Amino acid sequence: MSLDVYLTAVRLTTVYDSNITHNLGVMAERAGIYKCLWRPEELEITKAEQLIKPLEDGLEFLKSSPEIFIPLSPKNGWGSYEGLVQFVEKYLEACKENPDAEIEVSR
Repeated sequence: MSLDVYLTAVRLTTVYDSNITHNLGVMAERAGIYKCLWRPEELEITKAEQLIKPLEDGLEFLKSSPEIFIPLSPKNGWGSYEGLVQFVEKYLEACKENPDAEIEVSR
């Protein structure tokens, strides 16, 4: 005979976090992904899986037309086209890896 004791709990845990400057908002808006990134609640987006298609589309547009986006780089040097592309790539990857994750943003 033996005694088995278990303590189990389900806890929220962050599976991804990142940060990007608001200075890239104009560029994100032009790419069609501003609200997806900064204001997902206005689009009623609550889960990572809901971001996958819009981020894929926005990323494709960003990558296919750098001549549109590079001139929108902030004049103060805080943020860049390359930085936004990398941010979206990593965020998209995290969404694909964690489609059931809840989205939370802090502005």
